[in-house]
Amino acid sequence: QGGGDESDGSVYDDFEDFETGEKVVVGGGGGGDLSDNSYGDDDNDDDDDSMALDDVDTTGMTDEEIREHNRKRKEKSKKDFNETYDGEKKEAAMEVDAGEEEENEYLEVLKREKEEKMLRNATEFGGEGERSRVKHEGYRQGMYVRIKIEKVPVELIKNFDPTRPFVLGGLLPNECSMGLVRCRFKKHRWHGKILKCNDPLVFSVGWRRFQSCPLLSTEDQNDRHRYLKYTPEHMHCFATFYGPLVPPNTGLVAFKDIKQRLKGFRVAATGNVLEGDQSFEVVKKLKLVGTPGKIYKNTAFVKGMFNSDMEASRFEGATIKTVSGIRGQIKKANGEKGEVRCTFEDKVLASDIVFCRTWMPVEPKKYYNPVTDVYDGGENGW
Repeated sequence: QGGGDESDGSVYDDFEDFETGEKVVVGGGGGGDLSDNSYGDDDNDDDDDSMALDDVDTTGMTDEEIREHNRKRKEKSKKDFNETYDGEKKEAAMEVDAGEEEENEYLEVLKREKEEKMLRNATEFGGEGERSRVKHEGYRQGMYVRIKIEKVPVELIKNFDPTRPFVLGGLLPNECSMGLVRCRFKKHRWHGKILKCNDPLVFSVGWRRFQSCPLLSTEDQNDRHRYLKYTPEHMHCFATFYGPLVPPNTGLVAFKDIKQRLKGFRVAATGNVLEGDQSFEVVKKLKLVGTPGKIYKNTAFVKGMFNSDMEASRFEGATIKTVSGIRGQIKKANGEKGEVRCTFEDKVLASDIVFCRTWMPVEPKKYYNPVTDVYDGGENGW
């Protein structure tokens, strides 16, 4: 960069940066001194506080002076950013402190109200005694009470164990009625065996423990509850059992046996209550089988599938199929012995077997046996 010639002057002419508004004047004899932008300053995010350094004219500066000028300007921008960021953090901390102070003041107000209430109660009921205070205020926490329980079995008195505490709870009016309860049910992964449908289980639901027989089912895509014989592995199913109605979302635990010295993991299944009602629809597959009697081209009279004419009339229009894959339809009942007239896509053989796939409703067993281990001291297998 000794002395720039005319070609250099024509190339490095005076120019203005439209983003920053800075004018750069290139000297004629110095070979064109470049501004701070010519040294690759890509982080040129200037704010209002650094305008004093930005207004400095870098014309005639050496390379070292320009670098020093850029360093000071960056330090100034970083300092301003840190001050702004720290100020915002301090404001946020002050807001949190103000919220905590308001909460503490609210707690102090509640404490003073409680003390004033206790003082008023002592002043009001001090002369009349504790009995009048309990009559108007109710039994407070920490007081000993005497409860009279009616219709207690005599076995409870004979086998009473003072070392075993009793837990007293209340029941809502709708929890005193009996009905069917449908719950979301899953076998516990630590239980050794899978659970079978209608096997008695001891349920612990709410305040009650009772034994009942659950009816297992799964929900298909068409909202149909299909009967299950066993609990599925590693997934939920539905269980319907007879017992006291409880609110939805109530948790339950099922036991196969509740003996104290039982080996292994005792919790058989867990779940939560979905709904309660007097009836739920659960169906299972039923395959009706019959044999063709008289055959006329695509028409045949099938016998042995139904027991009566009334039963056969309920299946008019049902789809049937033979073992060889010929599809057909039940048209009408014929006679009083359950024989029906059917039409098929093709002529059936006398050796074919005709079957009809249907769904049969399954009713849950209304079995309810409350746990009475406090009556006999747990000697009868509870």
